[in-house]
Amino acid sequence: MAGFVRLCGYVLNKQSIRDVVCFENAFIRHTVLKRIDHDVKYLKTEAVDTTLIDEASTVTDEDEGEVMAKKEEEIQRKRNKSRLNPQHRNLLHGKMPYSEPMDWFHETVKYKRKMYGRYGQSSGIIPGVMWPTREEIEETKEYESIAYPYTIQEQMSKVEEKKKEDLALLKAREEDVLKKFAKLEQWKLDVKANAAKKLATVEAAKAKKDRLVEEVRRHFGFKIDPRDDRFKELLEQKEKEERKKAKEAKKKARQELVTARLEEQIKIAEKDRKEASNIPEKS
Repeated sequence: MAGFVRLCGYVLNKQSIRDVVCFENAFIRHTVLKRIDHDVKYLKTEAVDTTLIDEASTVTDEDEGEVMAKKEEEIQRKRNKSRLNPQHRNLLHGKMPYSEPMDWFHETVKYKRKMYGRYGQSSGIIPGVMWPTREEIEETKEYESIAYPYTIQEQMSKVEEKKKEDLALLKAREEDVLKKFAKLEQWKLDVKANAAKKLATVEAAKAKKDRLVEEVRRHFGFKIDPRDDRFKELLEQKEKEERKKAKEAKKKARQELVTARLEEQIKIAEKDRKEASNIPEKS
């Protein structure tokens, strides 16, 4: 065949046949190893289950609960696919996060009280740790004696006194509101009168200003710009004269008032003198 053979309709040389055989051997080896690995895993699982079954069949009634617990634990372990930490998974299912103390504060009374209050008897904590110690009771009594020095009866009497004081203040405020409400109409009239008085004062000042401006214009005899310096000087002079006249009129009115009061006092004194002089003559 001169180094060549005919196989399945193809002409192959020796090197090609060798390569094909090596590839097939490698593929077969890989397939066999994969199958063996799968069988080993299956046998391990079957061995575990067989072990549990054998243990369950050989135990006594006393150990049946323990075996069932182990079996349940194994089932739960296989069922757990969450990849959560044990403490996180316990929290998710409403259980204590740690079955054993993992840190220093897990031994504190505060932490134990918290766990017992949250999980109850399932926490495995002795309820006696909830009760305060003698030192804590004494500290609490001392604190309450300082923070709340009064008895219940004294506190109740203070509350009653406070209620009476508040009621008296409320009553006084209501009376004050009623008195002010009675004066409301008079206050409205006073406000209106003050507003009218201010308006009259403003109008009088405006009329006075207009009158002075008109007098200044008549003085010049022609229409002049109010911004002119001559207009401003004469207007200022007129305003000074008006202020002087008003001051003199006020002074005169004050003098007349004083004179009238003196005359009235003189008349009263004269009348008293006459009455005093007539008393002895009658007697």
